[in-house]
Amino acid sequence: MRQQRKQRFYEKYVKRLLDIVCALLALIVFSWLYLLIAILVRIKLGSPVLFKQPRPGLIDPNTGRERVFMMYKFRTMTDARDADGNLLPDEERLPKFGRMLRATSLDELPEAFNILKGDMSVVGPRPQLVRDMVFMSDEQRMRHTAKPGLTGLAQVNGRNAISWKEKINLDLKYIESISFVDDLKIVFLTFKKVFLRANITESNDEIDVNLDYGDSLLKEGKVTQNKYDALQAYARNIILTYANGSR
Repeated sequence: MRQQRKQRFYEKYVKRLLDIVCALLALIVFSWLYLLIAILVRIKLGSPVLFKQPRPGLIDPNTGRERVFMMYKFRTMTDARDADGNLLPDEERLPKFGRMLRATSLDELPEAFNILKGDMSVVGPRPQLVRDMVFMSDEQRMRHTAKPGLTGLAQVNGRNAISWKEKINLDLKYIESISFVDDLKIVFLTFKKVFLRANITESNDEIDVNLDYGDSLLKEGKVTQNKYDALQAYARNIILTYANGSR
């Protein structure tokens, strides 16, 4: 069973309340924006409007394993296929409108529903893919002792412009001392980067240029092909088990 982390008063009793208030305010104040984006996505990219994907969440103290949840985003890619009916590469299915949604982080707005449900927090380590999680060490997976966030310390310190090691280390640094002041700073820096476009270092951030964590480790020779294949199969099994259990 993975070791648990002691929570301070703010994280244990206050953070969830603030998450609910912030998510509700966002949904109420920006309801017009949600509706507008939904209409534009439907017209420009098709149906469904929402993109849903299983992501690892908070570690269950009873099992020591991450709870998988369905994360919501606005759709950013088309279903364009080749002559054989296979989906084209991601970059070819990402039109200008989808790029804009990603570059401005407007595609992330539906995650307010994840926050209301309690799957996510406003601030925390960003929820990575299940196939990324299985390649993390037990120490690295301590990042999952905090709820995944809409934004986080790694997002305001480079996002896709930094390495996997740097991302995970920043997540681990964040969970060392979660506080209201630190969360407030991260929210402020997020607004500054997204809306003022200040200090943006990731020139091609709207296309996720990073390899999956497992692919990165394989490329660097840090995992063997056999271990890589086994962990990818394990990730698929986790998602399948979640899908069967959620029906």
